[in-house]
Amino acid sequence: MAAEQVVRVVGPWSGAGLDRLVRALLLLLWFAARGGALYFHIGETEKKCFIEEIPDETMVIGNYRTQLYDKQREEYQPATPGLGMFVEVKDPEDKVILARQYGSEGRFTFTSHTPGEHQICLHSNSTKFSLFAGGMLRVHLDIQVGEHANDYAEIAAKDKLSELQLRVRQLVEQVEQIQKEQNYQRWREERFRQTSESTNQRVLWWSILQTLILVAIGVWQMRHLKSFFEAKKLV
Repeated sequence: MAAEQVVRVVGPWSGAGLDRLVRALLLLLWFAARGGALYFHIGETEKKCFIEEIPDETMVIGNYRTQLYDKQREEYQPATPGLGMFVEVKDPEDKVILARQYGSEGRFTFTSHTPGEHQICLHSNSTKFSLFAGGMLRVHLDIQVGEHANDYAEIAAKDKLSELQLRVRQLVEQVEQIQKEQNYQRWREERFRQTSESTNQRVLWWSILQTLILVAIGVWQMRHLKSFFEAKKLV
């Protein structure tokens, strides 16, 4: 469910107000795009990895199903239960937070503890399944991040919530997720600023070093020329 927000504007447009509105709309569009379905093909020993930018303390749920290519029918058919997928997730510090073998269709869940780019990799256990040898496998993958990962129908049935209570809970969790996304963007901005300042400082010191080298070379050339002219008794 995409985040919903009503923006009310009073008075004439100003530069700062327009800038804030554009940033808010971009944030909402980016937030609404979190999570989506796709499919890809992998070979017998091939591994596919995806990079997902995730704030800290955010739950991620991935649902997948596999299809095996049938050469006789020349189409993809649901894979047999003997074919499995191995899922590995690494955080921005390259630490493994999930490594598990699943079946031909399954669901994996993990919670991020460090903000940044998380690597999600999948590959098949094709070496243990002779029917897949030399074939192609189609994997349908759906990754949901944050409140998009919640099954609100299940939550309503479990906690016996009314429609209004469920809607309020959804809005509260959406606001919490937006706050996490904003904190993550601030964290990225701070890291970018630190990198920029470090780069500028290095460029400054390199420029100073170049200047000192040029001055030293100039002084050396002048002294060398003076010694040369004195040796030739030209001065």
